[in-house]
Amino acid sequence: MSDNKQTSEIKFLIELDENRVPEKLKWSAKDGGVEAQDAKAIMLSIWDSKVQETMRIDLWTKDMPVDEMKIFFHQTLVAMADTFKRATDDEKMSDTMKDFCDYFAEKLELKKS
Repeated sequence: MSDNKQTSEIKFLIELDENRVPEKLKWSAKDGGVEAQDAKAIMLSIWDSKVQETMRIDLWTKDMPVDEMKIFFHQTLVAMADTFKRATDDEKMSDTMKDFCDYFAEKLELKKS
């Protein structure tokens, strides 16, 4: 990497039990002012352009409450719809995705935030 390029690093620290099940998750992103912040779940998608395939890392601690997991999924789906809009400028599909998010929240009886 040349000297004039900037880099930024995001780190995840996963503490596992004897069965390799996550007990604690911590993440750091110094550029964002985050240092060893606790988390209960992580969903990470990485696009491999060569094979046209998404690689995924989905982790959650064994004490992640199911009700929080449902909220986490809902908020992630809403964020994906927003990101899809910004990345593709496809407002119609983004709105369709958001309609599904509303349906998802309704079926799970999630509170509006």
